[in-house]
Amino acid sequence: MKELELQKKIIAYLRGWGYVVKVVVASRGGVPDLLCCIGGRFVAFEVKAAGGRVTPLQANNIEMIKQNGGLAYVVKSLDEVKSIVACITKGLDKISLTQ
Repeated sequence: MKELELQKKIIAYLRGWGYVVKVVVASRGGVPDLLCCIGGRFVAFEVKAAGGRVTPLQANNIEMIKQNGGLAYVVKSLDEVKSIVACITKGLDKISLTQ
């Protein structure tokens, strides 16, 4: 599945859980693809197609979000997002994914 198609599926799912916005700026400086508010938590998702890799700038931004109390994930499937949302809505902050 192409990354854009996966993003659309994830956005459709996340709209049922809270606020979600797709970042659409040509030079967005490594900002994750999707920014959300779920269960009162700031959550960022960097969406990658199978085989996709995070750039150093993206990895840095993900780490900065985490250091400042937000949640940030690199996801490669809708199922990963569903698992993360399930944990967030149960009040679990420590979510580990095999990536």
